[in-house]
This record gives sequence, C-alpha cells and structure tokens, in this order.
Amino acid sequence: MAKTSIVASEAAHFGAMAGDWWDPNGASAMLHKLNPVRLCYIRDQVDQLWGLDEHSLRPLAGKTALDVGCGAGLLAEPLARLGARVTAIDAAPELIEAAKAHAFGGHLDIDYRSIGVEDLDGQFDLVTALEVIEHVVDPQAFVEALVARLAPGGLLLLSTPNRTGWSKLLTITLAEGLGRIPRGTHDYGKFIDPDQMRGLLAKAGMEVIDVEGIAFSPTRGLHLSEDTRLNYLVSCRRAPPDTSCLSRGSKRLNGLRQFA
Repeated sequence: MAKTSIVASEAAHFGAMAGDWWDPNGASAMLHKLNPVRLCYIRDQVDQLWGLDEHSLRPLAGKTALDVGCGAGLLAEPLARLGARVTAIDAAPELIEAAKAHAFGGHLDIDYRSIGVEDLDGQFDLVTALEVIEHVVDPQAFVEALVARLAPGGLLLLSTPNRTGWSKLLTITLAEGLGRIPRGTHDYGKFIDPDQMRGLLAKAGMEVIDVEGIAFSPTRGLHLSEDTRLNYLVSCRRAPPDTSCLSRGSKRLNGLRQFA
C-alpha cells in the first residue's frame, strides 16, 4: 500500500479554492449543484441498507460517518444534520480551516482533520469519498485504505467522473474551458470507468450493491440517471465470505465416506 494517497499538487490546487468554497457562485459552484444529487443518493442507500425510516429527519442518529476529501464541508455538514457523528478529512489544511469556521457558524460539531485516510484510526459505519479517487496517487491503495476504515456492516460510497469522451467534453473541454470549474482540476488520464471501479472494489473485498449515474441536461441540470457516461456513484459493502472451497471440501469428504 502507498504510504499516502495525497498528491501534493492536488492538495495545493484545491486549497487555493478555500476562500470562496461556500459561495454557490464561486470556484466550487459545480460542487454546490452536485451536492443535492449526491445527498439524495446517499439518503436512499442508507435507508435501504439499514432499513431506516425514509421520513426521519435524523436517520443517521447513532451512526458514525467518515467523509474523505471533505473540502470545506459541503457533504460533512448535511451528514451531521442527518444525525451522524462525523469525522471529515482533507489533504488541504486551508480547506479544513474553512470547514471548521463554517461548522462553528452553523453550530455543528464535526471532527475536521487535515490528514490522509491511511493515517486515520478507527472505523465508521458510513464512509464517503466523493469526487476524490481521480485525484489520488494509487486508486487501489486508496480503496483499500477506505475499506480499512469501514466498520462491519458498514456502507462505502464513492463517486467519480466516468472515463468517456462525453465526460471529457463536459467536464474538461467545456466546464474547465469556460471557467465553470477551475482549470487543471481534472486529468482525464486518471478517470475511472465503472468496470475498473468494480475491479478495484472487488480486489479490496467489497461487493457493489448499486451503481447510479449522474447525468446532465439543459432542462433538469445534474440529476440521478441510469446514464453513467458523465459521472456515477457506487454503493458497496464488504463481500460475504467465500464458502465455495468449504462446500467443495464437504462434498469431497462425503464422497470419501461412501467408500469407508
């Protein structure tokens, strides 16, 4: 496993955006538009996995949550309002300071730390890493570090741009080219398609529960969709133990007993 998932230049790039992170019209405007879509998906997945009341205002009460690559808290704050005891980490100390200040103003108790996930102790019921994996040193090592932080019976959620021409066009050519996203935010060579993501998760001992696309249209804006070409979310849990070897061994033993 890599010693750290953090790319220093990536941390510096996002850290420079700390000043207006909470401005819905600032450098992080696209994340502000994306966040309600992600929250809708998260709420649906936690309700389904844990059999929660979909009408509850605090469905995550009694649960712990870890948000990796939290920025200045766009996702961590809603998770706290949903009742979770939230730990949120980011590689950019400037973002963590902005996150702490914003949470203080909103009277939210969130444990913010500028640290890599590999250096964090403990396990959490819910682990999120949204729009992060395309910015790390080693995606496989990063996934394994996320899984190490996941408590038994827990839920891991990731999102990332798909590796398609459509995603490159909208995310880099248009969004970055027109200044909707700061230039240099994305490297198409680090985009991950759903099949590759499934492979990374399977190798880390995870079972994919659901894959949902995030699509864009002029009339609906960003929205959940079966179309994964632009961006997608993945929900997963630890894979059940493989009992096939035990089963084969049992059948072989029963077969030998017939000749005893």
